Amino acid sequence: MEVYKRWIRRNKDFVRQLDSIANNLTWFLPDEFAESEIGPEAVSSLVGMISTVNEYIIETSPTEVHTRCAESSFIPLSLCLTLLKDLETSIEVVAEQIYGEKNKWNLIAITEAVKVCIRLVIFRKTGYKMLLEGGETENGENDYDSFSLQETKRQLGKPTGNEEPGISKTPHAQNSRNLEDRAISALSSFVKKATMQHPQAIVEPPSKLAERPSLWTFLSEKGVPGGFFVTGEILFIIRPLVYVLLMRKYGTRSWFPWCVSLAVDLIGNSILSVTLMSQHSGKNQQLQFSDSEKDELKRRRMLWALYLMRDPLFTKYSRQRLESTQRLVQPIPILGFVAEKIIEILIGVQTRYTYISGS
Repeated sequence: MEVYKRWIRRNKDFVRQLDSIANNLTWFLPDEFAESEIGPEAVSSLVGMISTVNEYIIETSPTEVHTRCAESSFIPLSLCLTLLKDLETSIEVVAEQIYGEKNKWNLIAITEAVKVCIRLVIFRKTGYKMLLEGGETENGENDYDSFSLQETKRQLGKPTGNEEPGISKTPHAQNSRNLEDRAISALSSFVKKATMQHPQAIVEPPSKLAERPSLWTFLSEKGVPGGFFVTGEILFIIRPLVYVLLMRKYGTRSWFPWCVSLAVDLIGNSILSVTLMSQHSGKNQQLQFSDSEKDELKRRRMLWALYLMRDPLFTKYSRQRLESTQRLVQPIPILGFVAEKIIEILIGVQTRYTYISGS
């Protein structure tokens, strides 16, 4: 395995190109092989999983610093989640072929339950940080680095015993402060370069090695905003499982699963948005959102467009609009052909829950 890892890292550009070509070739399988839905989906899942593992090997090169590598020598949960997502469409197709359209929801529900468990564990292990890309991307905000730099500046900015309060600083003192700031910046830069070149020589800071806060500790420190944040994040995590369980019970023609799923999405995102707005207004100083977390909130709102592709809305409204648009542009030579193919793909994608799940 180590030989394979070294080869992947030495030829990472070639491996990425090869993975991209392999993924594109899954669209051009032989007709005899493509007659069965299981065959193409199995090949697509296998290629996707291999690409995921290769990308993980490249990203976890020894010359790079990743906190998750110091935590455990086992496969990271984020990688397990990505591999499961690569496999879930094949699971749905096999379940439909073996158990039928109605009973396939049992296996899909099990898959979603496993994903919920993995995401909850990731949420706990990261110290209750927002899940980026549903937990597939590491939320790498380093609170220790920013805290230590601010603390160092604060300590250097403290007046000495000989300095009297209320006396304005002289130009010489101001220049000394500027030199201190530049020294801190240079020291921080040096530490980062040393970490990149010799990660094994860097000792983990005490806060990194300390046990992560429990839920009670987190809520005590963050107060009411922390409680809102945890509630919104848990609603985001469990929403797909709630939707699948309701689909299993009421079927695809019922509006109840669609409405409940949308309501959970709206409530969870609204809670997180209110928490974010309280940060902007200055009322919330206990809980701070990073730029990547703000982008994640935008990404989640964009996923709401998938509700247009879910039954019963798609069957009763979206599909009719697509077909009327196709008839409208059909006389136009090139545009009519392109529109026909796009609508054909959208209708095909809509038949699979895993393509439009947004989970």
